[in-house]
Amino acid sequence: MARGLDRSVAIAVRTLVFIPAWNEEDNLPGVLGELRGELPDVDVVVVDDGSTDATADVARQGGAEVLSFGHNRGLRAAIAAGYGYGVEHEYDVVGRLDADGQHPAAELRRLVERVQADELDAAVGSRFVSGDGYEPYRYKPSRERAFGTAVLRRLMRLRVHGGIADATSGLYAVNSRAAELLSQPYTSGAPEVEGLIRLGEAGLRVAEVPVNMRERGGGESKLAGRRAVHLVVTVGAAILLGTKALGWWRRARD
Repeated sequence: MARGLDRSVAIAVRTLVFIPAWNEEDNLPGVLGELRGELPDVDVVVVDDGSTDATADVARQGGAEVLSFGHNRGLRAAIAAGYGYGVEHEYDVVGRLDADGQHPAAELRRLVERVQADELDAAVGSRFVSGDGYEPYRYKPSRERAFGTAVLRRLMRLRVHGGIADATSGLYAVNSRAAELLSQPYTSGAPEVEGLIRLGEAGLRVAEVPVNMRERGGGESKLAGRRAVHLVVTVGAAILLGTKALGWWRRARD
């Protein structure tokens, strides 16, 4: 339980956890089982991003609601849809957990408790901050990722009070006000960073909470190889100019 949070209050706070998923039939059973063990009272929705395997069936068998796209629309659409589901169904707290098993459900529980206790509007799980028994420098990124993370961290200070060390983290818990902002469509290649810009511009209480994460089950990080340089340049420009520039970019592109 979070500091000062009575169990009866926690149960009264309607909480949703959404899981963006694309072809995750192998990983989902373990992720859902672990989540139920840590947060048995929350509702769960899997955003099935046009999977071609049995992701949707596995999610339903695991007790989750399923929001399915007819085709693969990408992570940024799945993120917006997950928060949008929470807003539409009037949840007080919305958490996000990845489907590949990278995010321990016990760490999400710590974030959810902070938001349920109204300590924060948005709690971001971070590998790069310490405290609460978490040692500094416990995560050793590649050289390319270290470069991208360092630049984004400095740029984020322009938009979020105190800056954000792990700007591309996907482990979140937010309240309904933050969920409304995060449910809007994304334009950039890093929806997490774009979302943080929105929260910072709105003056919400955003803070990183130290967490441990597992190694990625598959795929490639957004801050790996040449993608790190391209992403830092494009997202860095968005950070400098703000969400108005992102809106202009979207209209010009469309």
